[in-house]
Amino acid sequence: MCGIAGFVNLAGEPADASVLRAMVATLRHRGPDAQTFETLGPCGLGHTRLAIIDLSGGSQPMRTDDGLWIVFNGEIYNYLELREELIAKGRRFQTKSDTEVILQAYREYGPECVTRFNGQFAFALWDEGARALFLSRDRLGKKPLYYAQRGRHLVFGSEMKAVLSHPAVPRELDLKGLDQVLTFWCTVPPRTVFDAIRELPPGHSLLLAGGQVRTWPYWQLDYQPDERERPEAEYAEELRALLIDATRLRMLRSDVPVGAYVSGGIDSTVIAALVRKYTDQPLDTFSVTFEDPEYDESGFQRQVVEHLGIREHRSVHCAGEDIGRVFPDVVWHTEQPIVRTAPAPLFLLSRLVRENGYKVILTGEGSDEVLGGYDIFKEAKVRRFWAKDLASGMRPALLKRLYPYMTNLQSQPPAYLRAFFHVRAEDLADPFFSHLPRWELTARSKMFYSDEVRAALGGYAARDEIALPERFAGWDGFCQAQYLETSGLLPGYILSSQGDRMQMAHSVEGRCPFLDYRVAEFAGRLPPRLKMKVLNEKYILKRATSDLLPGFLQKRPKQPYRAMEVPSFFDTQRRRARFEWVDEMLSPGAVKEAGLFNPGAVEKLAQKAREGGVVGVKDAMALVSILSTQLTVAQFTKDLRKIA
Repeated sequence: MCGIAGFVNLAGEPADASVLRAMVATLRHRGPDAQTFETLGPCGLGHTRLAIIDLSGGSQPMRTDDGLWIVFNGEIYNYLELREELIAKGRRFQTKSDTEVILQAYREYGPECVTRFNGQFAFALWDEGARALFLSRDRLGKKPLYYAQRGRHLVFGSEMKAVLSHPAVPRELDLKGLDQVLTFWCTVPPRTVFDAIRELPPGHSLLLAGGQVRTWPYWQLDYQPDERERPEAEYAEELRALLIDATRLRMLRSDVPVGAYVSGGIDSTVIAALVRKYTDQPLDTFSVTFEDPEYDESGFQRQVVEHLGIREHRSVHCAGEDIGRVFPDVVWHTEQPIVRTAPAPLFLLSRLVRENGYKVILTGEGSDEVLGGYDIFKEAKVRRFWAKDLASGMRPALLKRLYPYMTNLQSQPPAYLRAFFHVRAEDLADPFFSHLPRWELTARSKMFYSDEVRAALGGYAARDEIALPERFAGWDGFCQAQYLETSGLLPGYILSSQGDRMQMAHSVEGRCPFLDYRVAEFAGRLPPRLKMKVLNEKYILKRATSDLLPGFLQKRPKQPYRAMEVPSFFDTQRRRARFEWVDEMLSPGAVKEAGLFNPGAVEKLAQKAREGGVVGVKDAMALVSILSTQLTVAQFTKDLRKIA
């Protein structure tokens, strides 16, 4: 796991080594073991290394004898099998690294080589002879990759701060990108929150050749059930076999120790249990606990650790002020506004992992998306159920039961719930039906926009930039919801702001067995009723792994991962902000200077927070969104400086 950066001078002029050095310097946290770069005529390639495979022989940039160079971030888990395949075709290897496998596979198969890779990756290949640059990103977007085409330069990097370090790339915010974050929690690739920068979407490749840039998808999500539906037991058996192999690959394909997160829920427990049962590797585990019992799962975590017989378990205890203290660092690493504080405890957790000598951690991310575990899927199912009998008094009550932590929702009458949850004929026909309530709730933060931003956005609608696959309309409604979640929030927020960015902030690589593309493709063929049986989420996963799980987890309702928000920034007992940076970011002067929000409206919200009056999800989300947006402006649009 590493960081990559580079650029190509389209006019053919020699690459500037000082610029490349500055870009690489911004990514040191992604690879503290080595920072190296090469200038190759018009191309510059930079790399920061977190050494995990072939510790002595995997240095980058790496090249072949015929002038093909690579910088690579990630892991190719099936590299040993591919290596043997390529040797049989006459390819010769100088190292034992997966990086060299990519080089030789590209020489053998060309750009289509990526379809043979099972892994998480973002890489850049420079062909000196052809003067062509090839970029590619893994199927589900585990690893980030950004680029900018400005004047005579095409610039790329693992993070936007590396791209912004190139003098040809301006640091202006993209208002439409901001509007997308304040709707979907993330941007819709290729758009980002910076006007000049584009994100290479998951499952896509890019080729720069002859001065022209072309991008294309090499893989897409699909939800076409098997033509012949098989017995449940057969599906369960196949899922278990896939998860065993995916977990073994991610545990054993490493030359450094591998740990695991334990949240107290099913997904992380399944992964840890598979390691314990199907490998002979020792396993240490890590978790985050909370001071506030509303968010804390430490009791469940202890039961899981005891059930699995974990050798050593460590946890980081998180209070509200801990979140506020690190929040500026969190935004520095997310590189865009965030609407919730949930990434902050994960930032603290990865620090704990690194402090205990681990570079690699297994996580349960992806299970909810590919196997149907989120409340948003239950919610959409209940809403469709209610729409069949709008006069029912019992059906809307199911929606209240889904969200016990949304206190304002509990006292609302059916008429309000029908409007809030969009249970109307026109909504049922909307392709985005499943996500309308969430997007509308998040978008209420836009009430704080300044008049200038409103005027600049005009009639812009963020949802218009979501390109749906041709087959989308023919999928089951449950699968449509899965697609929106797996193609949008998963890579844009879960794997980025909560995942890769928080892990790599402390030089930790996260590995996700549930996001093995074979598991995702298998899940796409599953009948929806096996993902959620009535309202029993991840039904097939529970059936496939029932013997591995402690009894309490079989029946325990899913608890969404959340973290403290307003108390992280304000001491309501003393009616003041906990940190100087909070007052600085929310001050009328700073808000006016940034120009994005209405200073008077923000001041009223801040005063409400100081006095303990912010209790609802809407205001709390608006507060976090405004704070993180102000930090984004301060840290990235001026001089790339961290806020202390």
